[in-house]
Amino acid sequence: MNFNHKALFPETENIELLNHQMVTKRDLLNFGNLLLQEITNSTTKKINTSEALPKPWLKSAEVREILRISPGTLQNLRINGTLKYKRIGGIIYYNYEDIVKMLEK
Repeated sequence: MNFNHKALFPETENIELLNHQMVTKRDLLNFGNLLLQEITNSTTKKINTSEALPKPWLKSAEVREILRISPGTLQNLRINGTLKYKRIGGIIYYNYEDIVKMLEK
């Protein structure tokens, strides 16, 4: 995290002049506010990227789209036990983590 010296010390034109100056309470307050703003921005970015994560349970059509396979191939993966699934009513669901594990093998 690199801070622009202008943001911390707006009254200072030359950064070399800061080498011989004392840190004041105002300087610390400026730094604290800037640091708080950076932390807020970074946590906001993390929240936005976590929204991009896939759902934990996917339907067959979603799995076929991700893996780019046919319905028959997906059925073979189920029959062979390669890909675990849960049937709820007439809908088959697949755990996203199981799909990732299968791809890593």
